[in-house]
Amino acid sequence: MKDFFRKNGLMVVIAALLLTAAVSIASALMPVNPVTNLLGVLATPFRAASTAVTSWVQGVWRYATEYDELQNRVQELELQVAQMEEENREAVKAMEENERLRALLELREKRRDFVFESATVTGRTSTSWSSTLTISKGTAHGVEIGDCVITETGSLVGVVSEAGLNWSTVTTLLDPNISVGALIFRTGDDGILEGDLTLMTEGKCRLAYLSAQAQLVSGDEVLTSGMGGKYPSGLVIGAVEQVHTTPSGVEQYAVLQPAADLERLSEVFVIKDFDIVE
Repeated sequence: MKDFFRKNGLMVVIAALLLTAAVSIASALMPVNPVTNLLGVLATPFRAASTAVTSWVQGVWRYATEYDELQNRVQELELQVAQMEEENREAVKAMEENERLRALLELREKRRDFVFESATVTGRTSTSWSSTLTISKGTAHGVEIGDCVITETGSLVGVVSEAGLNWSTVTTLLDPNISVGALIFRTGDDGILEGDLTLMTEGKCRLAYLSAQAQLVSGDEVLTSGMGGKYPSGLVIGAVEQVHTTPSGVEQYAVLQPAADLERLSEVFVIKDFDIVE
């Protein structure tokens, strides 16, 4: 229909106008008498119909001729919206990158003894018995088994458990095989960060071997203790969510919510060297 009026719409309009004009002229030339009046009465509906048809045809004609222009305009607007959305995504990405760099700069200022190696997270493995990350740096970059891996804010991610030439496997703090000395920042109580098979499925870990007299409360910040010199001190592990007493009543343990968001990490930092605090 659109193509028909685009090609023949003008002819239809002209025909309707000619019909209206012919009826009008005939009415004007004929003398006013009963026959003329009768013709006028009979012609009135045709004039109205002709006017209506003419208006309708003109509307369809405008639609047919302007449709492509409107469609092109819509496509232009859609392209502009897509470009604006892309620019917004880039702006958000740039802001997040700036925040990461500022946080890393602050960490470097606080811990001048740290020697970092940045790396990209290239893979994740999360099963019912393990939680690991694969990163893009290895022995060629000075990364070694036992190196701590952190975020740009100094939150513990895990420990390098395997190192290839240009890749490494990081055992995260959720993994049952993890074991790191820890302490409660507020009270100074010592414990051991351990992974737990049950808690791992919830994205949480366990702070074990706490004294029965330790006064922990929900929200207490837990840091690495640095005892033994194997791992640096002061790395943020997470926060206490719950405190429980073992069946023997001799010890307590706490359920921790890690500070690092392991599911969203895209970049991490390997601590290749640090000053041992005695």
